[in-house]
Amino acid sequence: MDPLSQDEIARYQRHILLPEIGGAGQQKLKHSRVLVIGAGGLGSPVLQYLAAAGVGTLGISDDDHVSLSNLQRQVIHDSGTIGEMKTQSAADAIARLNPHVRVVRFEERFSAEMAALHLPRFDLLIDGSDNFDTRYAAADAAEIARLPLVTGAVGRFDGSLTVLKPYETGADGKPLPRYRDLFPAAPPPGLIPSCAEAGIVGALTGVIGTLMAMEAIKLLTGIGEPLVGRLLLYDSLSARFDTVKYKRRATEKTG
Repeated sequence: MDPLSQDEIARYQRHILLPEIGGAGQQKLKHSRVLVIGAGGLGSPVLQYLAAAGVGTLGISDDDHVSLSNLQRQVIHDSGTIGEMKTQSAADAIARLNPHVRVVRFEERFSAEMAALHLPRFDLLIDGSDNFDTRYAAADAAEIARLPLVTGAVGRFDGSLTVLKPYETGADGKPLPRYRDLFPAAPPPGLIPSCAEAGIVGALTGVIGTLMAMEAIKLLTGIGEPLVGRLLLYDSLSARFDTVKYKRRATEKTG
């Protein structure tokens, strides 16, 4: 690996002081490539903290433009970027935050076709999307590419996140769970209102997005215990965190 420059050593000093990360862990971050789905409420803090942490390459997949109503929670954008593509606005913000980070922009919605072309170039996928179609597509694509997936969701005052590595086996020798083991099927259309319909407190996306960035840093540096097989739930109104364990569902035998 390329050595850290003097500027990078000074920039990441607080990381390097941590025995769990150190210089070796910081080099791992520098040489990591992470694709983030969405530069919105969850993607904003994910991108900001991973850029600040020194992740070398950040890919951003988003086909939307910045609007005034985004700014209450999508803090990587600002009033001066209204009307811009979110990928461009986010890339400019990242460049101001950390010039050592390379940004790859994909001005398109994440899809199986897009993943097949581009996902093999990355080490980790982070899903900050706001719809179940994309969440299932991300889970399937990450499993096919054998990449870890950090996925989160928010609504009104509640949020959740988990980490998926279904291509690996656990300590018991059994395959680790898939996204469909947690959510077997998407809810019927219209059952769960969107943020535009139900509203959402902006700071909630910061809480969940920052936790997603922390899970990514753990995965990239190989430290700690990622949320594999565990769904972390956050209720902001009661300031309560809960963890729900889940496993790979047994497949039914036929014939």
